[in-house]
Amino acid sequence: MEKVIPKITTFLMFSGQAEEAMEFYTSLFEDSRIENIVHNEDGTVMQAAFTLNGQMLMCIDSPVNHEFTFTPAISLYVTCDSAEEIDRVFAQLSEGGGVLMPLDEYPFSKKFGWLVDRFGVSWQLNY
Repeated sequence: MEKVIPKITTFLMFSGQAEEAMEFYTSLFEDSRIENIVHNEDGTVMQAAFTLNGQMLMCIDSPVNHEFTFTPAISLYVTCDSAEEIDRVFAQLSEGGGVLMPLDEYPFSKKFGWLVDRFGVSWQLNY
């Protein structure tokens, strides 16, 4: 069965950490894997696709040094199935990163947290 590529896909651009990030992210969620990866001669990621709980994402390592990086203005939003899942994923993603909103109860959610991981990617987790 041929895999269908979605019309719109989240695309992440890293600076030499794309493969490490993909391996980390796919270890956190069920039904997640690196689908394909093409390396540059220096070992960085030329282009890759991976799924997180069945959701397709793409990424590269930028061949150009630049001043910009990820911004919390756009984040990956995850609906967790249990309190245990949100606790585990929040703890792992926030390690080496920064917490924007601590994992807590808010007027809009029983349990919510917002963070930036060690790669600079912003995540909102909700239960």
